[in-house]
Amino acid sequence: MGRIVVVNFTSIDGVIQAPLFADEDREGGFDHGGWVPPYSDDTVNAFMQKATVDAAGMLLGRRSYEILRDAWAPADDAEPAIAAMNRMPKYVVSSAPVDLTWRNSHQVGGDLRSVVTELKDRTEGDLVVFGAGTLIRGLAEHDLVDEYRLLIFPIVLGAGKRMFDDRGRLARFRLTDSVVAASGVVILTYTRDGSA
Repeated sequence: MGRIVVVNFTSIDGVIQAPLFADEDREGGFDHGGWVPPYSDDTVNAFMQKATVDAAGMLLGRRSYEILRDAWAPADDAEPAIAAMNRMPKYVVSSAPVDLTWRNSHQVGGDLRSVVTELKDRTEGDLVVFGAGTLIRGLAEHDLVDEYRLLIFPIVLGAGKRMFDDRGRLARFRLTDSVVAASGVVILTYTRDGSA
């Protein structure tokens, strides 16, 4: 049975919007895009590569899918993380039409709990969620996340889309790993507490 693993870049104040590129997502007038690269170092890059290469597939919202597709689908497969993203199944949760031009992409819709439960039942390994604030909030609301891997960057952005809102459910996790990168990024892994 698969697991839902959220891997996300976040600022100290919880912002996840447009971490990699200036023009990645300017919705709401956000103009601080591209805040991750100045802090990316060998530790951060190695962590993200391992999280990607080890994944069995990706679970993405429509907007995150489009951002990742446009950035990585045409990139060189010689890079292990890019080759992994290109080969693995990508499940896009959306009720609106999605241009599924990235190979091995599939649109899924309907009741989120049912869709995710069915995907977990037929997957061996981790279905990784990158970005996807709306999807993450829906997963939290339905208590569907098995693990959070959060990379907390030493920056306060003051505004922007955040990972959580007030519709989540109580869910207990335990800290199973922590790493502090030389750049000041703290990488925390929280795994579902089986006693909850």
